[in-house]
Amino acid sequence: MFDTVLVANRGEIAVRVMRACAELGVETVAVYSEADADAGHVRAADQAYNVGPARAADSYLDGEAIVEAALAADADAIHPGYGFLAENAAFAARVEATDGLTWVGPSSDAMTELGEKTAARRVMADADVPIVPGTTEPVDDVDDVHAFGETNGYPIAIKAEGGGGGRGMKIVAEPAEAETQLESARREGEAYFSNDAVYLERYLETPRHVEVQVIADIGDDGEPRVVHLGERDCSLQRRHQKVIEEGPSPALSDALRERIGAAARRGVAAADYTNAGTVEFLVEEDPDRDPDEPLGPETPFYFLEVNTRIQVEHTVTEALTGIDIVKEQLRIAAGDGLTLDQSAVSIDGHAMEFRINAEDAAADFQPASEGRLDVYDPPGGIGVRVDDALRQGDELVTDYDSMIAKLIVWGADREECLARSRRALAEYAIEGVVTIVPFHRLMVDDDRFRAGTHTTKYLDESVDADRIAEAQTRWGTAAASTEASDDSAATERSYTVEVNGKRFDVELAAHDAPPIDPGETDDVGSAPSPERPARGSSTDDGASSAEVGGGGEAIDAEMQGTILSVEVAEGDTVAAGDVVCVLEAMKMENDVVADRGGTVADVRVAAGDGVDMGDVLVVLE
Repeated sequence: MFDTVLVANRGEIAVRVMRACAELGVETVAVYSEADADAGHVRAADQAYNVGPARAADSYLDGEAIVEAALAADADAIHPGYGFLAENAAFAARVEATDGLTWVGPSSDAMTELGEKTAARRVMADADVPIVPGTTEPVDDVDDVHAFGETNGYPIAIKAEGGGGGRGMKIVAEPAEAETQLESARREGEAYFSNDAVYLERYLETPRHVEVQVIADIGDDGEPRVVHLGERDCSLQRRHQKVIEEGPSPALSDALRERIGAAARRGVAAADYTNAGTVEFLVEEDPDRDPDEPLGPETPFYFLEVNTRIQVEHTVTEALTGIDIVKEQLRIAAGDGLTLDQSAVSIDGHAMEFRINAEDAAADFQPASEGRLDVYDPPGGIGVRVDDALRQGDELVTDYDSMIAKLIVWGADREECLARSRRALAEYAIEGVVTIVPFHRLMVDDDRFRAGTHTTKYLDESVDADRIAEAQTRWGTAAASTEASDDSAATERSYTVEVNGKRFDVELAAHDAPPIDPGETDDVGSAPSPERPARGSSTDDGASSAEVGGGGEAIDAEMQGTILSVEVAEGDTVAAGDVVCVLEAMKMENDVVADRGGTVADVRVAAGDGVDMGDVLVVLE
């Protein structure tokens, strides 16, 4: 087993990996950006290294800086968690090529093969795994989309080769939309994955999202050994983003479950895959199905993609099987091999995972732009697990994903799991940061969800927004606190210092000492860091960041995100409703439009720029 593992991630998944390492007697190293200097994953690690500024591209996505931190810390392995570089085959190859470092995950070759969706479809088709009717080679011309539609009908899904989680996927409902949607999918693919290649699939009208957790290694005979740990149903989604996951699926018969599990094992074995991964499928739901009659073995299902990493919802499988998937990842990467075979896997009870996102469900799930956890008291009791990296008093970091925690609930059956989830969600006390806990409380009593007949389109097409607003009003968390907490009684003083990029925490006991005034410099000689100016406030030179001058009108960012494209230039004339730029936030493209007509006087952003809520993007006159 390894001595030291660097976790190339942040937040709850970094803490979750660190806990597994601690139980194996392995020390851990955290990496953090300037925005995360006080984050929970930094507190949880044995060592911590600053790898850059808040912008992810300059810190958590900087593979060179992360490898340098691993070498400086004498780590002998890197675990990527999920997100950021977790599915980046080039980064995996960099780690593999670095003497003394081991990559905790599938090989970079397997990641390349299965990470490109058209290549993965070919692998699965060769292994007799059903695939959705579509292309097995990239398309780059709108005529290809039209031809596909003529043969297979509409709607069509255009998908980025490197995509996942809805990123880089666009739906073409009719031929007239083909050109615009093709360009949009290619643009997202380039922005997210540095790969503008796309492929086509028939878009299923009533799909369920069912995925199979697998763990694999190579046996002593040189042949792949693949174990599946059952399926998870991730059909409750909003705009292709999972919200609640559960297992086993409430919709599958045992016979269909066996067919899907066997297909996952075949496909993974054919790719010579090792370590943990998830094979995702779309299953055609029958809209008229009796909830008491699960889908039979004849039900069509199709391969969707392989996630070559651990999943957010791996906790559901752990609750059902009692198997620590992260420990299995570490053992396989260390050369110790799988500790179980298929006959040793049994599924017990029912489990659900609720993503606790800092979003306002009543405002179209808009991510919070600020906040502090004035109250943070997660639930407990039998069958309740909370994965987080937070503690009361923490400031919300909004530079990255909005998920702040995960609530995992287990019950002897689905009814008990739902009842226990209702209780746990009611116990979850959070104030100072808006979350989607009220939305989850609504869903555990939603008739369609309780019946288990929902599809991936249910939230987007069928749930009344008024119901969500009522839930937010009834159960919503308090607004963010604006006053600093009173620490005047404290006599211990904590300091954080960095030496050559490495973080150290120092505590000094000061008996009968007066409180430190935030504006003063302490006796050690280090002054407190200045706070960032509020959006629209004056900066050091006296200029307001929201001022546009000359009587112009600013078009500003309504949320934090990344500029994907700028559609106007200085001197252009625009009308009300025209798109001036495209902003990515929370894995979705958002058109930024002009509220009124005018002439573009100033363009203040370019493709690839990160922006905060309130930042001026374009000025009209």
